[in-house]
Amino acid sequence: MNLFSELGLSPELLKAIDKLGFEKPAPIQARAIPPLMQGRDVVGQSQTGSGKTLAFGVPAVEKVDPSLRAVQILVLCPTRELAIQVSEEIHKLAAFKRGIHPLPIFGGQSYERQFSGLRQGAQIVIGTPGRVMDHMRRGTLRLDKTKMVILDEADVMLDMGFRDDIEFILQAVPAERQTVFFSATLPRAIQELIKKYARNPENVRIEQKTLTVPTVDQVYYEVDRRFKIELLTRLIDIHDLKLGIIFCNTKRMVDDLVDHLNAQGYSADRLHGDMSQGMRDRVMHKFRKSGLEFLVATDVAARGIDVDDVQVVFNYDLPYDAEDYLHRIGRTGRAGRSGRAISFVAGREVFQIQHIERFTRTKIHRAKPPTQGEVEEARANVILDKLRAILTRGEFKRQDHLVERLLEEGFSSTDIASALLHQLQSSEKQEKPPHDGDRREERQQHFTQAEETHQPRHRHGPRRSAKAGRFKRRR
Repeated sequence: MNLFSELGLSPELLKAIDKLGFEKPAPIQARAIPPLMQGRDVVGQSQTGSGKTLAFGVPAVEKVDPSLRAVQILVLCPTRELAIQVSEEIHKLAAFKRGIHPLPIFGGQSYERQFSGLRQGAQIVIGTPGRVMDHMRRGTLRLDKTKMVILDEADVMLDMGFRDDIEFILQAVPAERQTVFFSATLPRAIQELIKKYARNPENVRIEQKTLTVPTVDQVYYEVDRRFKIELLTRLIDIHDLKLGIIFCNTKRMVDDLVDHLNAQGYSADRLHGDMSQGMRDRVMHKFRKSGLEFLVATDVAARGIDVDDVQVVFNYDLPYDAEDYLHRIGRTGRAGRSGRAISFVAGREVFQIQHIERFTRTKIHRAKPPTQGEVEEARANVILDKLRAILTRGEFKRQDHLVERLLEEGFSSTDIASALLHQLQSSEKQEKPPHDGDRREERQQHFTQAEETHQPRHRHGPRRSAKAGRFKRRR
């Protein structure tokens, strides 16, 4: 399948897809859209960022009868963030279809706004299981006309404890319906739901080798826990990173790391479950608009983040589960762009890296931490690149008279240029002032000494026990 026009879609949908800038369907779209258009149940397995929203959104919009003011399509999402994003995407797909009204419903938003949208006859409802079930019990959401139910990120919803809610909803929808599951992984619990609620589904699975997003460069660093912050800032500086997500395993670590980064002049903010929905919305809006360099988040809070230009994902803490690793690195390298996934490994966590490699069938290369000298050289190269660009374009005001005055005063041209570069470098450093300068320099010296004396572990040593290689899931 090379073009969307070969999928038998309406002119209105093709116009909307063209406006979104898509030329040809992604693999999951090319394989899922035809059976969905034929009315078949579908089980789609693909990673975050593979284009699955369009894969179910296109058939959903096509199947709506605009003259019927009732809920015909129900999309269940694990989080409000993902529900909002899916709703926005479906709004765009329905842009040229008159009379189609998508409506997101989720916790933390005014009931009155949702009541109004439902009364006006929204045909596509995108919601979180808890709020959907709440509306059903209130009698404000009727599903007797629903002909398609889509479970987006089904494995995440089960991880978050929504199984009973999902079953309650599925049992309330007419039996003669399409049931669609999209999931990055298919654990036993998902398979049980598929067997119970799907009818002879078409299985659409992207090959395992593509589940980890091949455009992502994956590396890991062995580093003592005490020196993670120094390694993180060095890597940010040496690669000149401007937009990234940093994952931690606990809310406390998220808070601590954000405080450290902001104290050193980096623009960072947090995202975790203890924050109010309003705070989370403000942080995500700022991150999407690139008003924030780094988003520090826990796994659950970061579900549904969909920002195309993320340069890097840091696993500041290695995830407890290999599936979470897939979800994390799927936040970068999206839509064919290149991306980085950098993991910090302490002690016996090296065995977890081996498990992730087996699960993803990819090699995660061990990298050597950059020295402080390499970081300084990288900063200098950034400044030189900026100067070259200005000189090449000629976009600067001539200051010959000032240069001539300094030359007449006996200063050499190289001294003048060096002084200006020194001033420029000082200005660059002032943008990231270490508020605890002396202590930071001392920590960097300790980090360098520790790195120089560090001896790499043998990754496949003969004394490894069976227990050591086990990759435990902790929830």
